[in-house]
Amino acid sequence: MTDPRTQVVQASRALAVAGLGDMVWGHVSVRDPEGRGVWMKASGWGFEEIDYEKVVLVSPAGIVLDGAGRRHLEYPIHTAIMAARPDIGSVVHTHAPALSAFASLNCDIRPISHDGVLFTGSRLSRFTETGALIDTRDLGDALATSLGENAAVLIPNHGAVTAGTDAATAVMYSVLLERACRTQLMSLSAGGPKTWSSESETEFKRGQVWSPTQIRAGYDFLVRSAEQGIGAARSGEPAGGSR
Repeated sequence: MTDPRTQVVQASRALAVAGLGDMVWGHVSVRDPEGRGVWMKASGWGFEEIDYEKVVLVSPAGIVLDGAGRRHLEYPIHTAIMAARPDIGSVVHTHAPALSAFASLNCDIRPISHDGVLFTGSRLSRFTETGALIDTRDLGDALATSLGENAAVLIPNHGAVTAGTDAATAVMYSVLLERACRTQLMSLSAGGPKTWSSESETEFKRGQVWSPTQIRAGYDFLVRSAEQGIGAARSGEPAGGSR
């Protein structure tokens, strides 16, 4: 099994090449296999800059147990979700512009694209306690409660958080959520969607289109792209990010 530091490096670079970076803000975590906390990218570095030396182990109390870097202020996002969800192995926090724009509309994701079927209806939570930084244990716990058993939660006026069993899943959920929001915004700007998948087709597509094998294939592509130096934001749009 790949060590957690290397997992954070790969996940960070995958997020960068997908266009979800924003200068030095944004973070991804992996659960420490020894139960000491979470391994995270260090504060002060962009996703694309992360290497083995720029990853830190952060305890639930916010103490850096290993690594020379500083921790992010919003470490409680990661530690609280990990505490509440034993099934979760990785957490990603971003606030790309499409996420913030869509969250401000207070409407549901429609399954108008493959990406959207993962986040329709009650599958996408909303955290409305604050739009500021999630920098206390209480706020982290409240966010974890809002996420519930879902894979993603929007934070209006802020961004989004995704969670998965491993880094590949958490990263891909983040990428796909941003794409789903962006696609629906495009549709809304043209007068709004007139058609989308039925409930039965939506359920079918979740398993057909986004099986674990397909999720892994998408993630591996992002990792390969990062290793080959392929540029971020393939659509040509400016990248967003997180704190």
